[in-house]
Amino acid sequence: MLYPSSLPKEDPPPLRIAVCLNSYNSRFLPAVQASYSANKGDFPEPVLFDLIVLAGANVDARASWDFILKIHNFIRTVVAQYPDKKVVGICWGHQTISRVFGADIVNMDVPEMGVTSINLTEEGRKFFPHAAATGVLRLQQHHRREVTAAPAKFAPLAQGSQIFLNDNNTILTFQGHPEKDAQTARLRLQHDTPRWFGFDAAADEKAWARLEARIGTAHDGDAVWGRVVQWVREPSRGLYAPRAG
Repeated sequence: MLYPSSLPKEDPPPLRIAVCLNSYNSRFLPAVQASYSANKGDFPEPVLFDLIVLAGANVDARASWDFILKIHNFIRTVVAQYPDKKVVGICWGHQTISRVFGADIVNMDVPEMGVTSINLTEEGRKFFPHAAATGVLRLQQHHRREVTAAPAKFAPLAQGSQIFLNDNNTILTFQGHPEKDAQTARLRLQHDTPRWFGFDAAADEKAWARLEARIGTAHDGDAVWGRVVQWVREPSRGLYAPRAG
């Protein structure tokens, strides 16, 4: 006789993930959209997905354009009507979610580009056990603005406002790009380096080579996404669940 503990374990069903692409008027957008099943202009129906990812964008997260305010409203609607829904914010998504919950965004003194070492907090070491010993994550970065501090009801999992987790265990945000490999990180290299740092490959070969090397450095993107997949299957803490009756 086979007892329940000895029966083969079935694999969990595949996750249903919606990725919101927020780039505006970018020549790279068709290439990015081609990697997904894209519905232009539509917000995902939260009930149909296990995870909603609010991705990066090439606009200022402090702006109040109509499409940005619609995204703000979508975030608030998800939190209010689907309090247990898992949401991940990446780069612009990290900044936008932080803004919705009251945090400030400022220009950086020096923009970040390429793989950067991020120091985890104690909570971050617990959340990312593969990095508990070193206390460091390495992620691709590509941004010139940053969040000044974690918004209310969010805990910093890394120093420098790099990673936040809300106290309901449903919203996780990254300033960096765990989804980017070196090839993807190079897409905007030629466009952004001159206006961010004041040089290009022709003007300063050594500086360009250093930046190229930094982009090509090994990173923890795959491990981070593995942890995100685990986290999506974890329960919320029920802090905002509707009361019975």
